[in-house]
Amino acid sequence: MPVIESRIDPSSPVFAERRAGMLALVERLRALEARSAAASAKSKPLFDKRGQLLPRERVARLLDPGAPWLELSSLAGWLVDDPDPDTSVPGGGMINGIGVVGGTRCVITASDAGIDAGAIQHMGREKLLRAQEIALQNKLPFVQLIESAGANLLKYQVDGFVHGGRIFYNLARLSAEGIPVVAVVHGSSTAGGAYMPGLSDYVVMVRGRARAFLAGPPLLKAATGEIATDEELGGGEMHATVSGLGEFLADDDADGLRIARELMTRLQWDAQGPPSSLVDDPALDPLHPPDELAGTMPLDFRQPVDMHEVIARIVDRSEFLDFGADYGPATVCGHASLYGRPIGIVTNNGPLDPAGATKATHFIQSCCQAGIPLLYLQNTTGYIVGRASEQAGMIKHGSKMIQAVANANVPSITLMCGASFGAGNYGMCGRAYGPRFVFAWPNARTAVMGGEQAALVMRIVAEGGAKRRGVPVDEAQLGAVERRIVASFDRQSDAFYTSGRLLDDGVIDPRDTRRVLGLAFDLCRVAEGRSLRPVQFGVARP
Repeated sequence: MPVIESRIDPSSPVFAERRAGMLALVERLRALEARSAAASAKSKPLFDKRGQLLPRERVARLLDPGAPWLELSSLAGWLVDDPDPDTSVPGGGMINGIGVVGGTRCVITASDAGIDAGAIQHMGREKLLRAQEIALQNKLPFVQLIESAGANLLKYQVDGFVHGGRIFYNLARLSAEGIPVVAVVHGSSTAGGAYMPGLSDYVVMVRGRARAFLAGPPLLKAATGEIATDEELGGGEMHATVSGLGEFLADDDADGLRIARELMTRLQWDAQGPPSSLVDDPALDPLHPPDELAGTMPLDFRQPVDMHEVIARIVDRSEFLDFGADYGPATVCGHASLYGRPIGIVTNNGPLDPAGATKATHFIQSCCQAGIPLLYLQNTTGYIVGRASEQAGMIKHGSKMIQAVANANVPSITLMCGASFGAGNYGMCGRAYGPRFVFAWPNARTAVMGGEQAALVMRIVAEGGAKRRGVPVDEAQLGAVERRIVASFDRQSDAFYTSGRLLDDGVIDPRDTRRVLGLAFDLCRVAEGRSLRPVQFGVARP
């Protein structure tokens, strides 16, 4: 297979400038993630006093030492509840990821009870729902570490209450599909949250700390006048010996996590499907170091970039077979391998034009025919506009590309590398098109159009309206509106902002791209080869 010859000079000032800019964004990402961990760690004296582990310590104890851990949606909620970038704490009050427990890859969620006692935040709920969706799509056991004060009644919204029911629906669906659901209850699991262990297949309760009840003592007294202690009403020991909600009673947090690990080992889940093939083989390493991805991409999406340079630093041996290289050349399609497994790649070196959309449609369909999963590297200002392209059938050619993307029957993964504007976001398999995973580099931009273009459109409309009314344009007012539009578009298109709203599954360091994509595609491959044993209604307690 042909090898991509790089034209990038890592010693050039341009490369150094790009690398410095990208690494500054990565440092910003890590600082925000550290802010979330630090906010949770402030509760350590209280957790120590109660003999508990902090939520991140629980996750670390649960995971197999040295095994890969892919944290998901670490920026969830960023600037949502708190619009101040200096004080907003990302994470949504949840810790989500994919890791190995007892030799089995699982989706793991943990209430971050160090922040607001684990109260469920708006984006935390959405983050949990996304984790459940990933478990369902990829046939991965779902492990939840529970300690939550429930909904924050001071921020109650009825739509959150109604939509939150999907959490329990998904737990029921996971069990019915034959996917194990394991819960370790470390603390409170109140009201609707009580159904999180209730709808789990296996429940571990921590003695003296676990609490699960539909109405806690204060609400019980207010509603019925009955007085009961926490332990009488919903303590771990009561549930393990009387109600039957828990199968295992742990002495403390660490013991509960030990039981969960032993349980996953006994289930032998990975033995029932094809083995993972994500093994480092130096013979497959790209010829151009992945570390150079930090300086490959311009931070200004207006600057041109050859996406072959990105591909060369991700795929095996930097080998890439260009598909229709001379037809619609601004759209790049081709075959490559990742950790020894074939993938098809679709990306762009410019706007999507009629020929490029036609080529991409052909390529996507051919990959579906051959059973080859697809990787979309988003870097496009959208579908090209203008008289010539409209007359050439841009709408119909773009539509058939969108049809191919939407109906592809092979796993698709999307990486936001640069610009993602207009319908190009759709044609290149954006979040709305259901890719198995969406990741973003910290320089990525997503919007219906650029801020300057939006402001110019508004100016043209305003000037036309003033002309029709026969009145002069108020330049000062129009200029102020233009500045607001540009600022709004620039703020909302930022990768940190969009990730805060779960428009991706996480912002990643470009240098980690090969490894992250390798894990994601391996998850998809194993899921495709795994046969489940569905049961009609899921596992119910006696």
